[in-house]
Amino acid sequence: SARTLVRRLCLDGDGERDMSDLQVQILMGSGSDASVMANTVRTLRELGITSDMTVASAHRSPDRVRRVMEQALERGVKVFVVGAGAAAHLAGVVAAHTALPVIGVPIDSSPLGGFDALLATVQMPPGVPVATVAVGKAGATNAAVLAAQILAVGDAAIASRLDDYRRGLAEKVERAAAELKSI
Repeated sequence: SARTLVRRLCLDGDGERDMSDLQVQILMGSGSDASVMANTVRTLRELGITSDMTVASAHRSPDRVRRVMEQALERGVKVFVVGAGAAAHLAGVVAAHTALPVIGVPIDSSPLGGFDALLATVQMPPGVPVATVAVGKAGATNAAVLAAQILAVGDAAIASRLDDYRRGLAEKVERAAAELKSI
């Protein structure tokens, strides 16, 4: 279930959340988005970046969105990553309430295949930007990498881990090319 996935991804080895030093707060509009947003958590974890993921709907639970944001700010969050499907405006609502970077992940959960979510996420009014990545799982992974790039500006350790991550991607391409030569 989505609840089990969120719990497994966001808890440490002892089953307790680390309530301090939160770097990235991940919000999603529905528990059904967890399978997509899990890519954000996994990539952040691979990069050694702390995160927390929860469900909060801009339309169904606006007070919860505000509470989650306030708690994240108290915990020291530096970046918000927000995933939502359909024409939901969750990333825009978050961006309207903070000057911190907000990265939107459009989720392909509607009959329009994520096009509605893409437009709702990317079309923000001047002065209230949401950095928007690709629709779906690739976007969720890229949101984590973009969050790491933002954090790396002031953190040499994250910058180094990000360089290692990108080197690893290049090495995978080299291995794939070598395997093709042997065919």
